[in-house]
This record gives sequence, C-alpha cells and structure tokens, in this order.
Amino acid sequence: MSDAADTPGDAPVIDLNADLGEGFGRWQLTDDEALLSVVTSANVACGFHAGDPATMRRVCALAAERGVVIGAQVSYRDLAGFGRRAMDVPPDELADEIAYQIGALEVFARAAGARVGYVKPHGALYNRCVHDAEQAGAVIAGIRTAGGGLPVLGLPGSRLHEAARQAGLPVVGEAFADRAYTAAGTLVPRREPGAVVHDPDEVVKRALGMARDRAVTAIDGHRVEITARSLCLHGDTPGAAGLARRVRSELAAAGVRVRSFV
Repeated sequence: MSDAADTPGDAPVIDLNADLGEGFGRWQLTDDEALLSVVTSANVACGFHAGDPATMRRVCALAAERGVVIGAQVSYRDLAGFGRRAMDVPPDELADEIAYQIGALEVFARAAGARVGYVKPHGALYNRCVHDAEQAGAVIAGIRTAGGGLPVLGLPGSRLHEAARQAGLPVVGEAFADRAYTAAGTLVPRREPGAVVHDPDEVVKRALGMARDRAVTAIDGHRVEITARSLCLHGDTPGAAGLARRVRSELAAAGVRVRSFV
C-alpha cells in the first residue's frame, strides 16, 4: 500500500472517500445515507470536531451494511471551530487524544460487525501534519497506541506519511477534486481566494484528471502530478451527494475502477 494509484499499464483504480458523521445532537451537516451509497471509504468524525456517540454508531452501522470501509477521522479538540482552527497541542497529549478517538469509533465499528480500517486527520490537523514533523509524529504515535498497523490516509509527500513510513505503517495518498492546489502539490489554504472549487463541471473534470491522468492544474496554471489512491469528495457542501454520484458515474464511464484501498 503506497502513494501510487496503480501500476503503469493497468486500468486506473481509485477509492472514493467522504467525511461523514459530521453532526452533533440535533444538528446534522452531511447527508450520510446518500453518500454511503456512492463512496467506498467513510471518514467518520470521532467527536472532537464533530460527531457524537449516536451519530458514530449510526454511520458505522450504515457503512457496514453497505460494505463501505470505516475510517477514523481524527481532529484537534475543536467542536466550536469544526476542527479548522490552528491549535498547539503538546505531542504527548495529542497522541493520547488520537488514540482516544480511534478507540471510541472502534467500539461502534465492532458493534456493527466491522472494524476501523484506516485513519485520516481532519482540517487544521491534516494541514499541520503536511509540514510539522512533531505533530505528525504525535498522530502516528496515537495510531500505534490504538490501532497498531492501521493505514494512514493523507497528502502524498507529507510529514504525516514520512512519520508513518518510519513507524512501519502503510500510507495511502489522497487527492481533492474540489480544492485548489499550489504548484508544490499542497492545498491552497481555505482563507485564500479560489481555494475551493465550486463549479460541479470543473470538479468532475478534475476528478477524472486525478484518477486517469494523475495530474491537476495548480492555481497558478502549472501541471501538478497526482499520485493518489483515494479521492476525497467533501460531504459538507450543497448538493454533495448528487455531485458524488456524478463523479462516480463519470469515472466508471472513463474506465476507472472504483474500489477501496483496504
């Protein structure tokens, strides 16, 4: 398991993942049921940026019923900011919080007859672990405490993947069809203009390019190589489920096989 999408000469293969369970109490952000009919991997919020026990249980049950792999989407402890605010958490504390979140989700995954299959950081933690070796190492330490050899889903070339490899954990490269890229292959920060791609036609076009051609056009016009095995379809945008269905349909029509990396 690596950053590579597939072997040259083979038909392209891609996993479709989405952030699910992003609600709390009576508030629900994502259309979990509709998205679980499209994606092959579910990044389930574990209660620190969103999610609560009832939501985690429900999403795990639906995912297991539909054969969708359950992943723990771990975050900084930031419910008010949806996990998107920069935070400085001591490494030992962060490692414990990562293990705690994975362990909580594992309870509900097992109750549904499944297991947690991988881990993906969320929001500010995801972006921090692209460049910050200390925070990335803390995330990996937490994964090892909770899940042993769980695969780590993240940005190719990140410090997170570097730390995972050093710890002997499998890594899975991820791409984002609805996010703008820099020429260096990193995501344009959300606070900057043009960071999110809103045009559905453009999202579909970029998804096809990432899965089939392994490339995307950066925000400055440069071609950026994409070596990802999984494509993220954000679930917290208007019409997300319909767009996800369209992306999957267009991938299939283009000869791209859609299946989980686990």
